[in-house]
Amino acid sequence: MPASYAYLGPEGTFTEVALRTLPEAATRELIPYVSVQSALDAVRTGEAEAAFVPIENSVEGGITTTLDELVAGAPLMIYREVLLSITFALLVRPGTGLADIKTVSAHPAAQPQVRNWLKKHLPDAHWESAASNADAARLVQEGQYDAAFAGEFAAARYGLEALETGIHDAENAQTRFVLVGRPARPAAASGSDKTSVVLWQRDDHPGGLRDLLGEFATRGINLMLLQSRPTGAGIGNYCFCIDAEGHITDRRVAEALMGLKRICREVRFLGSYPRADKEPADLQAPLAGTSDEEFMAASDWVARCQDGRF
Repeated sequence: MPASYAYLGPEGTFTEVALRTLPEAATRELIPYVSVQSALDAVRTGEAEAAFVPIENSVEGGITTTLDELVAGAPLMIYREVLLSITFALLVRPGTGLADIKTVSAHPAAQPQVRNWLKKHLPDAHWESAASNADAARLVQEGQYDAAFAGEFAAARYGLEALETGIHDAENAQTRFVLVGRPARPAAASGSDKTSVVLWQRDDHPGGLRDLLGEFATRGINLMLLQSRPTGAGIGNYCFCIDAEGHITDRRVAEALMGLKRICREVRFLGSYPRADKEPADLQAPLAGTSDEEFMAASDWVARCQDGRF
């Protein structure tokens, strides 16, 4: 049996489309799961080699279900990311017109991306959330709902018609997906990388978040995602999910993580991996004094001072 990748199913999701852009997907058995949680749990239990799930979209930000699953439970690590441009189609059973639609369904992350279109064209339709956009299409096929927002490619899979296509409130909307596996040594730096961590403060105090962000700022590290998530320990108790430019083997990133480990109650490393946009390294030039070479030169200077060789 080939090694398997779990993904947010059923068949016909944007997640499946994004997963199939990875070259290694052609050599894996791709198994749909009913939820992000079940896909990630398949990795934790050894049922799957890795799981492929959505983690962020350009309209609403982080996908909270995925972030929360990565924050809690046995540690997992991100190895790859994929960016996919997203537009929706309104899928219906054959013969259905706009006037016939009383209920619509999709994944909760889809609603902010079609809210204005829905208000203009189907103002009286009742929204029902589904586990995924493809699952919404399946429910339409079964007659539970009148229409689903999903990828146009899902229409044939579920015997539906695309009544409207190219639906999106925001131009150039994208969703970011990640390939998640069990912890191991990160891949070597590519020159265009991202490092993801979760941080828990020791206590709640004025300037606490500034202290955390200062570990990045003083080393010239740009942040690409900052999102707070409740810890479940009561109102006002949060952890922070952060994506930062750079790789853990970069001296400035490593030193930032060491600084965070000193001042945080807990730091969860979620991986260092290639950026999907492959932004050239020369566009990510560190601030003066924060390059690996300057960190090493400063370290050598301190060593010489300690030896009386300054």
